[in-house]
Amino acid sequence: MSGPKTLFDKLWQSHAIATTDNGSTLLYVDAHLLNEVTSPQAFSSLRAAGRKPWRSGSVLATADHNIPTRDRELGMHDALAQRQLQALYQNCDDYSIALYRLDDWRQGILHVVAPEQGETLPGTTIVCGDSHTSTHGAFAAIAFGIGTSDIEHALATQTLVVNRPRTMQVEITGTLPPGVVAKDVALAFISTFGADCATGHAVEFIGDTVSAMSMESRMTLCNMSIEAGARCGLIAVDLTTLDYLEGRAKSPKGRQWEAAVAHWRTLHTDPGAAFDRVLRLDVSNLRSYVTWGTSPHMAVTVNERVPDPRDEPDAVRRAAAQQALEYMGLVPGMPMDEIVLDKIFIGSCTNARIEDLRMAASILQGRKIAGTIRQALVVPGSGLVKRQAEAEGLRQIFCEAGFEWREPGCSMCLGMNNDSLGEGERCASTSNRNFEGRQGRGGRSHLVSPAMAAAAAVAGHFIDPEAL
Repeated sequence: MSGPKTLFDKLWQSHAIATTDNGSTLLYVDAHLLNEVTSPQAFSSLRAAGRKPWRSGSVLATADHNIPTRDRELGMHDALAQRQLQALYQNCDDYSIALYRLDDWRQGILHVVAPEQGETLPGTTIVCGDSHTSTHGAFAAIAFGIGTSDIEHALATQTLVVNRPRTMQVEITGTLPPGVVAKDVALAFISTFGADCATGHAVEFIGDTVSAMSMESRMTLCNMSIEAGARCGLIAVDLTTLDYLEGRAKSPKGRQWEAAVAHWRTLHTDPGAAFDRVLRLDVSNLRSYVTWGTSPHMAVTVNERVPDPRDEPDAVRRAAAQQALEYMGLVPGMPMDEIVLDKIFIGSCTNARIEDLRMAASILQGRKIAGTIRQALVVPGSGLVKRQAEAEGLRQIFCEAGFEWREPGCSMCLGMNNDSLGEGERCASTSNRNFEGRQGRGGRSHLVSPAMAAAAAVAGHFIDPEAL
């Protein structure tokens, strides 16, 4: 391709090995992240075929999905989780794969651990058996989730056969009002344009709002791009990217750093490059968002009311909205700030970094959670985040407010371990998905920012964080 190129064009072309007869691309994989839930079957197939990983040094593993977040000295919470953990440990030992075990202070959610360790680098391709691998696109990397068969293929060949997605540019402009953060921007984007607006696209986020964001906020935005149907999310390299990466444990050092930076500075879209689709969103007057239904696009600001499905002209969407309200136990016209909560969850690969915990703690300091809240959890995204939060006194703030302080892991985000919702329990969650049963059978999940989660914990219901 000649002429101006998009960031995605540059990354794709530098990793495309060949194009098949049906138009698919054989793509080189730079880095591979493994968890305990989606990798065991891939290793079993690898052994059965008499193969081994092509480049073990490109792989990083840690358990995060189905692990306990407390009382780890007592062992795993069930037999399946124990088998998954043992399989991950054995596979990594057998094939000399880097592994952060549960007793390693670096352990945590892969999409938090890899960036903070400097494992996520600009200009690379990154895959993982988890859909929210898109998080790493905040570093100008093509990062996407894959299935078990693709995990095996990537391990054995360092490549994948994939279809090239179309390109989308999303320009986000405006200075965010106080209390409004990246999670609100993501929910606003999805609710405005739909949960399928980016299907089949690689989305590049640009604009002065994005440029002003920290790397933690950019990771939140790219993390949520999947909830708009995107194959991956991307943000160009700038000084914020370089400042974040410099000095990280696995970042290049010395002359290698200088050479890397020279290349990374080219990782942006050229002026005049064409996208298949362009969307624009002004967030100057944005308010804090809360989901009311069972999809991230079913969201409104906290000062609005639960929508009436009868106002939806599309019959399919109208039926989906009605079903969502029935599951969520809500009625049209109900003010969002009157929805009473049972549980609060601050965590997940979307919002469990130090910036997120600082944000929540700033609201909770000197306050107590409402007596009606049955349980409030804070689950740091990694051991490093946990250590830093404890050193800054954040753990004390959370505990004095009435929150439980846990060990790193995915936790209640997907309710795979013992951290889950009961039938009919309603939760304000900083996670990324809210479909039926996501956080526990019959559980009702409302997606929010860390600021909203903390404010709602104090009030016992949704409330504009700025009100506190």
